[in-house]
Amino acid sequence: MSSADRDIIAGLLDGLDIRSAGFIVTVYGDIVVPRGGVLWTGTLIAICGEVGINESLVRTAVSRLVAAHRLKGERAGRRSYYRLDASARQEFDAAAALLYAEDKPARGWQILHAPAMTPEAARGLRLGHMGGPVWIRPDRGRAAPEGAICFPAADPPVLGEVAQFWDLSDLDLRYRDLLARFGDLARIAPQGGLADLTALVARLLLVHVYRGVMLRDPRLPQGALPPGWKGQEARDLFRSLYAALTPQAERYVGAHFEGVDGLLPARTPQTEARLAGVLAS
Repeated sequence: MSSADRDIIAGLLDGLDIRSAGFIVTVYGDIVVPRGGVLWTGTLIAICGEVGINESLVRTAVSRLVAAHRLKGERAGRRSYYRLDASARQEFDAAAALLYAEDKPARGWQILHAPAMTPEAARGLRLGHMGGPVWIRPDRGRAAPEGAICFPAADPPVLGEVAQFWDLSDLDLRYRDLLARFGDLARIAPQGGLADLTALVARLLLVHVYRGVMLRDPRLPQGALPPGWKGQEARDLFRSLYAALTPQAERYVGAHFEGVDGLLPARTPQTEARLAGVLAS
C-alpha cells in the first residue's frame, strides 16, 4: 500500500472506535458469507491488521464469537478456519437485506402491544416507544415479535408527529459523521487509482460504519423525518461508494483471501446480487 493510500485509510480511521469482534462480523458479513462462509484465520488476522487490530485481539474476539455461537471453528491440517454458525445465519441475512437490497417502502404502521418488551430488545427491533407496553414501527410486513399483539394503522393526519416516538438525534449525528468521514473518498474513488487492498479496506470500513447506524435506524418514511435528516444522503453515499470500490476490492479478495478449499472467488452469484441491489436503489 502506497503512502498516499495509507493516508486515505488513516483518515477513515481517525477518531473511529473499532471493536475487534464487530469488525470481524463485518468481514464475514461483507466478504466471507457470500463466498461460501469459511475463512482461514491467517487471512482474517491480516485484514484486521490493516485497521490496527493485532493478532492477539483477533484471536480473543474469535473465541468470544465462537462462544456466542456466531462463528464455528474447524481444522484442516495445521490450519484453523472459521465459518458462520448456522444459528447466526438469520441475523446476517437480515443485516445484508438492509445494507444491499433495494429498500422496501413502508405501508402504514404497526402498533405493538408488547408487555414483555425490554428497552434493549426494542432498540434491536428499531421500535418507537409510545408509552407503557405500546410500541410502533413502520409496517414493512414483518411478523409481530413473540408475545406481542399487532394492530395495523394508517398514516396519521400529521405524519411528522410520528418521529417523536424515537430518539433520532444520535442516528443523525452518526450519519453526519459518515458523510464527513467518507465524503472525500466518494469524490475520488470513481476515478480509479486506488490500490486493490486500499479499496477493500475502505469498503470494509464503509460497511462497518454504515452497518452500525443502519441497524438502529427505524427507516421512517420521508414525510415523518425531521428537517435536515441526513439518513438518505448517507444511504446514497454508501451505495455509490460501495459500487465504486467493489471492482478493486473483489480483485484483492480473489487473489489473497483463503478458505478451506483454496482462494475464495472474487465474485459469486451472491456478490453479484448484492451489487445489483446496491445499483438498483
